[in-house]
Amino acid sequence: MPYLPSEVITVIFSYLPSTTLLRFRTVSKSLRSLIDSHHFIFLHLTNSSQSTTAATTTVILSHQSDLYQLNLQTLHNNNTLNAATSPLLLNHPLMCYSNRINLLGSCNGIICISNVADDVALWNPSIRKYVILPSLNHDLRPENFLFAARVYGFGYDSVSGDYKLVRISYYVNLQERTFDSQVKVYSLRINSWKILPSMPYALCCARTMGVYVDGYLHWIVTRKLEPDQPDLIVAFDLRSENFIEVPLPEKANDEVNNMDLEIDVAVLGGSLCMIKNYRKQRIDVWVMREYGSKDSWCKLFVLGVSHDIRSLKSVKPLGYSRDGLKVLLVQNRRKLFWYDRESKEISYIRILGLPNFTEGMICEGTLVPPSVLRSDNARKEHKLGVQNAKRRDDFLSQGFKLTL
Repeated sequence: MPYLPSEVITVIFSYLPSTTLLRFRTVSKSLRSLIDSHHFIFLHLTNSSQSTTAATTTVILSHQSDLYQLNLQTLHNNNTLNAATSPLLLNHPLMCYSNRINLLGSCNGIICISNVADDVALWNPSIRKYVILPSLNHDLRPENFLFAARVYGFGYDSVSGDYKLVRISYYVNLQERTFDSQVKVYSLRINSWKILPSMPYALCCARTMGVYVDGYLHWIVTRKLEPDQPDLIVAFDLRSENFIEVPLPEKANDEVNNMDLEIDVAVLGGSLCMIKNYRKQRIDVWVMREYGSKDSWCKLFVLGVSHDIRSLKSVKPLGYSRDGLKVLLVQNRRKLFWYDRESKEISYIRILGLPNFTEGMICEGTLVPPSVLRSDNARKEHKLGVQNAKRRDDFLSQGFKLTL
């Protein structure tokens, strides 16, 4: 009876949910060695990221000092059956001091959270591993300026293989209509912070954390602190650590001076997403199909008066259903609903024991630890693994016989 080669078994395993793989780790030392290897973690991450509606994609919700987890596909299935969904309470690693926990970002299954004491953690809830970042001294407020806001952005620099956290402290001088900022970047590779030049833009959405897409973090800004200034999308390049402007669609450029228009930014299915909110009129949701290409902007759908636009003060897309026909959105940072792109109808989601929440974001289920995994080390590890493969092959092949 023929056997499956270990390489084939490794590929098959790499498509399994992280929860299943974590159970497999307890079967034997050989399986644990395979699943914990850098090569396999990279392979699993690559295969999981190819599907933006993967079975292990979850929604993380914050409510006061607690964090909850909901499976994206379960949300869709239960909503179709008109059934309520039970959230899973997560045991996050930060002290809460009876205050809220903030969601700062998510990338490759690692989420970045902070508490009222400005403690910051990188945490993968799937594998329950975390790291607490070194604390920062308080920023020195520029003279004659008032503290206005502080935002973060978390993402991955694929060139250096480094996870980075950007912190922007924003200050304004209302009398002179000027602004200033202090930008600091944390590198997981060297486990330290460094100071960068100030951001030459004024922040618009002080509650919006940096949106990570394709190696860049995004915020809504203006060039000057004036009410008639157009909103822009600015991107922070995690590789070069510089700010650049993202090109907007031509039609959006014609409307930038519209005082009744507010722009926000999000990520949807791995693509940059722009939300154009025409107050009490409609909300347009755009996606950039090819990152960096101005011509690839596409209007995905419109929420209009028929959807009671007055109650939709703000919306934020989170993810697609498995068939791609529905989009999950957060309404006013408090409720979840599905928008059906075919019927153009919305349906609210019932969550048991959680009538509302503070923030919500998408998190992929991965095996990636909150530490630097060097791709070159993964290749070396793979070569060493080949030399010692016979022992692993014997074990794996015994349990996976191919019947012809």
